[in-house]
Amino acid sequence: MDSIHISGLRLYAYHGVNPEEKENGQMFLLDIICRLPLYVPCQTDRVEDTVSYAKVLKTARAAFLSEKFDLLERAAQVVADAVLGGFPAVKAVTVRVKKPYAPIQADFDYTAVEIARERTDSEPVEVRA
Repeated sequence: MDSIHISGLRLYAYHGVNPEEKENGQMFLLDIICRLPLYVPCQTDRVEDTVSYAKVLKTARAAFLSEKFDLLERAAQVVADAVLGGFPAVKAVTVRVKKPYAPIQADFDYTAVEIARERTDSEPVEVRA
């Protein structure tokens, strides 16, 4: 499957379990991979035939900043839901949320959570006894 990548989206937000994280905030980095067929825009060279990475970025930013989350897992899920909900052509999305300034006494580049979600367009199946 083809993909559109957004790497290192910098967003200042107020996520974390510690009170100071919710009060002072910190920088986060998001990597987003949207999986979708890109054969048509490869042939037509028309933006109307693809998913605009600028619009994906705007959607991800709004979702990530929509509230203060305790967990990176929840923040990543909200972004994935927004991307899948806003762009029907996207068949799957991977969201990595990096926290380079996690309040941990250690020398590290970042902590991160990565989730991968696929579109589920199937109707619920009725189970009969």
